[in-house]
Amino acid sequence: MTERGNIVIVNVDDQDAPRYVKTRDLQEHGFTVIEARTGAEALRVIEAERPPIVLLDVELPDITGYDVCSFIKKKWPDIMVLMTSSTFTTSVHRTRGLDSGADTYLVQPAEPLELAAAVNALLRIRSAEDSMRAFNATLEQRIRDRVADLEAANLKLKNEIEARERAEAALVQSQKMEAIGQLTGGLAHDFNNLLTAVVGNLDMIRMRASDPRIVRQAEHAFKAAERGSKLTAQLLAFSRTQKLATAPVDLNALIAGMGDLVNQTLGAAITVKTELLEGLPHALADANQLELAILNLSINARDAMPDGGTLTISTRVDGNSKQRVIVSVADTGTGMPPEVVARAFDPFFTTKPPGKGTGLGLSQVYGIVRQIGGDVTIDTAVGEGTRVSIALPVARAEAKSESVDPSDVSRGTEAILIVDDDSDVREIMSSVLSDLGYGVRDVASGEEGLKLLNEFYPDLLVLDFGMPGANGAEVAIRARQLIAGLRILFVSGYSDTSAIEEAVGKAMLLRKPFRPAEFAAAVRSLLDGSNIEQI
Repeated sequence: MTERGNIVIVNVDDQDAPRYVKTRDLQEHGFTVIEARTGAEALRVIEAERPPIVLLDVELPDITGYDVCSFIKKKWPDIMVLMTSSTFTTSVHRTRGLDSGADTYLVQPAEPLELAAAVNALLRIRSAEDSMRAFNATLEQRIRDRVADLEAANLKLKNEIEARERAEAALVQSQKMEAIGQLTGGLAHDFNNLLTAVVGNLDMIRMRASDPRIVRQAEHAFKAAERGSKLTAQLLAFSRTQKLATAPVDLNALIAGMGDLVNQTLGAAITVKTELLEGLPHALADANQLELAILNLSINARDAMPDGGTLTISTRVDGNSKQRVIVSVADTGTGMPPEVVARAFDPFFTTKPPGKGTGLGLSQVYGIVRQIGGDVTIDTAVGEGTRVSIALPVARAEAKSESVDPSDVSRGTEAILIVDDDSDVREIMSSVLSDLGYGVRDVASGEEGLKLLNEFYPDLLVLDFGMPGANGAEVAIRARQLIAGLRILFVSGYSDTSAIEEAVGKAMLLRKPFRPAEFAAAVRSLLDGSNIEQI
């Protein structure tokens, strides 16, 4: 037995003698042979054994070898057919056999070596074809894998691209907001200086007027100036990150005080309702930023109600935690699908058309609330409106009034130097302190102030932070070099407290606009204090 012993060949011939000879010759060369006498029997054996080669005689008693060959090639195309005949030997017969699918045609009788050689040749062809089929299958899989890799790479490229476009858009937006921040910062300084003069003069008019109508009118004008100051702070919040000034806040009073602003902002098509829980604990929050958050939510609600509707601002105690209070802004608008809710707090994400929204409103609300230890949730469904709820921690103390009673301000006789480049602000500060008995001198620049300190030794230096030339921090350092331990009160029209604190540390700072009584109280507090803040 040679290595061919495990190779099965089906020998199909109805004649015993030639079939025997072919079987013997093949067996002598190490092949395993199964015999069949008819075409039908041959097909049954082939079905069962699936041999690599069929030795097929042309003339059979039931079906011609040509038809058997055609059937084999249709059903099992990988089986090799060696057609033989001792009768049909012409070129026409050989051609017909090859046309029916035979891989080769051998005229009988053939020499044993010739038959074995023909079988071996077919086996080599079969092996090559098997290898080719395996290679093709592998190649097809490799092609599929490669196509999948390319598709994945294309998708990835389309995405790190989309991400780059988003990053570039965010950078452009960031640069735009930085430019706006620088612009509004300068405007806020000038505006707050103006408001300081307005507020100061109104307060002095109110204190000196004997006509109740004048007092009342001055008070109304003063409240309008306070709203202007809040507006400035809120404008800056759109363009730069600010340090939050958290304190106890009466949410009900804050919402009630926003009534006119919200109504004017939303317009006549929106009905504004409030549902405020009586006796609500005060929340720990930044009042200005919380007002801005509620205003942003109200504007979003308005945009979700293009045909009008109802906006409801409500307050309640958190049912899950008595240590939190909740303010909600609800609308009767279009609502949001889940995929929009999932990205609602993402910076720069907006469903509004170009030019109609920055995508910063909700992300700003979320950032403000999270900074003060709160949380924001959205309850919405398409066609059923939206409710945004802000949960805030309960404050441990009640909210205190920021106003100072003018009658409580103490007088003094100390010497005070005021340095401020705004003449109106400088005049009102000088008037307030002079009326209280202080010895006051004032100059318009840091350089003038430092020059004056060579001959004038004040008990307190009132110093504007933002001035042309040397700023307040630089002037303070040089002033302390001239007069050790000099008390300094900074005043500033800039709302970016964190930037000021970075420059001056924890030195006492009074932000413009301020009321005369607040200014006088800060001066007295600093003069009476035993500790002097360091720059």
